[in-house]
Amino acid sequence: MAAETRWSFGVEPLAQTLEVAALARSVAGLVLSLEAPHPAVERLAAALRNAERELLQLAPADPKPRIGADAPASRRVYIDHSRDIGAYNPCFPTYQVHVNGDRASGSVRFPLVYEGPPGIVHGGFLALFFDAVVQHHNCDVGLAGKTTSLTVRYRRPTPLLSELRFALERSVADGRITSTAQLSSDAGVLCEAEVRAVAGDRAALPAVSPRRSGA
Repeated sequence: MAAETRWSFGVEPLAQTLEVAALARSVAGLVLSLEAPHPAVERLAAALRNAERELLQLAPADPKPRIGADAPASRRVYIDHSRDIGAYNPCFPTYQVHVNGDRASGSVRFPLVYEGPPGIVHGGFLALFFDAVVQHHNCDVGLAGKTTSLTVRYRRPTPLLSELRFALERSVADGRITSTAQLSSDAGVLCEAEVRAVAGDRAALPAVSPRRSGA
């Protein structure tokens, strides 16, 4: 997809942010799987406590994002949420997607941190996944907007730690975007979703402040 047609809003994440997100997701899953306390976890907790104290001194005083022409400089930078949010935020799933016009397909593997019932992905994370990947699709084809409704139909339990496939299809009419999505395994369809969004106008988006020089 040509870069000029892609919809984005916000700044790129730092390389350190990407590395920490992947590590945080992996380490959290490993800690969840432990049978007993271990010195490695205490060392990790101590390192995190130290990092928290140091980072609190660096973080902006105002947690609101610097969005809009008159946003105070004291606010934080806003990272682009149009696609691949999981790459920099471990609370979001990661996935691979191929966009081909109004259709898209890809794969996803849910790690332990997304567990609900034993060995099963929590249904709320599936809704989050559908919303994120549909938004990614919409942004890649150049017409996106705010989600107005999201309906998920659960057909089978979705297993953790398994390579799963998904397919998306979208249509646009009367200023609205309607996307249908399906997540499958070798056993068949696991869940389906319908996501509706209002078609936005990129020219109407507010200004996003870049990172401050020297920050």
